[in-house]
Amino acid sequence: MSVKFSKRVASQILGRGQNALKFRPESMEEIRKAITRDDVRKLIESGAIVAIKPKAELHPKTRREARKRGPGKRRGSANARRGRVWEKKVRSQRLLLKRLKLMGKLDNANFKKYYLLVKGNAFPDKRSLLLHLSDDGIKVSDEEVKQINEYARSTYG
Repeated sequence: MSVKFSKRVASQILGRGQNALKFRPESMEEIRKAITRDDVRKLIESGAIVAIKPKAELHPKTRREARKRGPGKRRGSANARRGRVWEKKVRSQRLLLKRLKLMGKLDNANFKKYYLLVKGNAFPDKRSLLLHLSDDGIKVSDEEVKQINEYARSTYG
């Protein structure tokens, strides 16, 4: 067999590109003789075929020191890089409203009112939503809030 076969199979086994492999010069004869995937696996285990470390991988130390983090490395706007903060906030508030409605704490009219306020970004967090609810005379105990939070953790991870 040729080295081409061993190179192709080794790249599949190691999950790396063919150009990211290195063959030990003294083992070239064994590499040429390999005719099955098992033969190539044994060559990898013995160290005759080795995968080269990827160059693009950032070293943790350089990352800590804020190297290679400049504008040339960035893809996407600052908001895109920050994550989906608004989505998380709105989803948690909507879930709270939904659970309160199921518990019988909110009627349809109040649910709709607060749902639209949440949609309009009226509350910075769940705590302020609960404060607004208590101002409207809708009492939600800490135990009920804990129960809703536990439900959210168990359902959505």
